[in-house]
Amino acid sequence: MKVIYWVFIFALCLIPFHRPCLAGDSAPSPSLECSISQSDEKQDAYATQMALVTVPLKPSGVEEPMETIADPLEPINRTFFHLNDKFYFWILKPVSSVYKAILPEDVRLGVRNFFSNLTTPVRLVNCLMQANFKGAGTETARFLLNTTFGMAGFLDPAKKEFKLEKKEEDFGQTLGFLGIGPAFYINWPILGPSSLRDSIGFVGDLFLDPQNYLVTSIPANIAVKSYIQVNETSLTIGEYEDLKAGALDPYIALKDAYHQYRQNKIRER
Repeated sequence: MKVIYWVFIFALCLIPFHRPCLAGDSAPSPSLECSISQSDEKQDAYATQMALVTVPLKPSGVEEPMETIADPLEPINRTFFHLNDKFYFWILKPVSSVYKAILPEDVRLGVRNFFSNLTTPVRLVNCLMQANFKGAGTETARFLLNTTFGMAGFLDPAKKEFKLEKKEEDFGQTLGFLGIGPAFYINWPILGPSSLRDSIGFVGDLFLDPQNYLVTSIPANIAVKSYIQVNETSLTIGEYEDLKAGALDPYIALKDAYHQYRQNKIRER
């Protein structure tokens, strides 16, 4: 039963069709005095679950071979890619669209902030494992400030008032920092783009996530994870559609974007 539980949690957390913020919606409600720059938050979300990123432009006349990731499971991965595509358009997007119509954006941003603040231990511990003590200090300060002055994390005064940016670190990046390569690409059913290294890293992060200890009931935990995913997707509807529209082969585009993004995150440290 525990194995099934972790698989459910793994699936609900890695659904790719959220995640990441870009386009500009209306500004947050003045009543909440949302302390987050919407454009910045949407870029953060982009970093997290679809990994739809823009690779920095190279100087004119300079060409470098783009890093690629081995894909020995391509036939299976493509099958799961199409499954995920249907899941997004038939289930996740419709549900998220209704949710978006019900709740204003500032509220949904606050929900994102709350759960992001709650998962501070994941980022903090991975900063420490990478000997990034400045980053660990930043995450500690952010948690204290946002928990106390940010309405339990719904607002982000640490970023707005003190310019303390969140450190997007996870165990997959820690393994990369230690010199472990991605091995090969995996497009999990429902879970979305990953690699062997990042899949192992995600499982490791589950044990650092306070949500899994605060909500011990399996049905309740699954419900919370599902709600988080719907909230994220409601903030990024249109991103996946743009990827598909601008790519000759969406499968290759998503795979390359994911790999380049993960490699850049490891080098950024």
